[in-house]
Amino acid sequence: MNYRTLNDLSFLVNRCASKLPRDIDLVVGVTRSGMLAASMIALKLNLPLSDLRAFERNEDVDHQETIPQSAHPLHKPQAAKKVLLVDDTMDTGATMTAAMQRIDRCYEGEVVTLAAFVVPEAQGRVDAFLEAVPQPRFFEWNIMHHEIIGHACLDIDGVLCEDPTEDENDDGERYIKFLQTAAPLHIPTTHAAHLVTSRLEKYRKETEEWLERHGVRYGQLHMLDLPSAAERRRLNAHHKRKAEVYKNDPNAMLFIESEKRQALEILEYAKKPVFCIETNQMYVPGMPVSALERRREQPRTGFGIKRRLTEGTRKLLGRTMLLPRGA
Repeated sequence: MNYRTLNDLSFLVNRCASKLPRDIDLVVGVTRSGMLAASMIALKLNLPLSDLRAFERNEDVDHQETIPQSAHPLHKPQAAKKVLLVDDTMDTGATMTAAMQRIDRCYEGEVVTLAAFVVPEAQGRVDAFLEAVPQPRFFEWNIMHHEIIGHACLDIDGVLCEDPTEDENDDGERYIKFLQTAAPLHIPTTHAAHLVTSRLEKYRKETEEWLERHGVRYGQLHMLDLPSAAERRRLNAHHKRKAEVYKNDPNAMLFIESEKRQALEILEYAKKPVFCIETNQMYVPGMPVSALERRREQPRTGFGIKRRLTEGTRKLLGRTMLLPRGA
């Protein structure tokens, strides 16, 4: 289970900048998926930026004050001699192929293709890439909208909605008001297999009404059948029921939990991957927590950064390279 963050992407763009062609006139992002990586590359290399649709329409290029104005400034994207076409990922290559076909219909200059993250078998389908990462693979910017949600267990408080404050968490009228009015956080756009919460069964009505109001689609809603929050705390039942639901469903592949402590407890009990909102980390069985914390500070790269990781961790990380097509 490989997970990459915005920080990982930024690190790789920095690390690989010297490997990119130096005569690029314009960065073009594949609409919409490639715009994040394209924007980051354009900003860090101080190059003008366009999206694929604007490029097709030959819309004016916006120039930032930091970009030097040459004797022949680029005003129209199709006037560029060489463009860098960027997408965030590549698996089959179908998206990049379709994007190239659209560019070929309106542009006669040179195009260099780049995908930020590719599966290892797709390395030869693109001119350049930042990192080869095998499946299963998820990203900070799309994990809540990925098809994996259909095989996932999701916490509610701190994931789907904000956590209650200490005052709101009174197991009484203020808590009921919170359940009715909690601000949404990360609402998945696909059907979730399970919602697994430490909320008490007596609050099912308010919880179901909130979920319906905010368009959350799910299979089962699991709540704690205990008389009070005090009893839940006494039994330390916050994570146990969550882990049991996750472990007992053979089709469940991921748990998304809000708190680090509970995430690690679920991981230990269920022996399956847990993504933690609090730390923005993917915790995987067999991967020491100390190594995971180092991953947060030192994203993976193949360009000479020293890593002190276990052999098991090393096998999970994939490898980073930037290769010419066909290498």
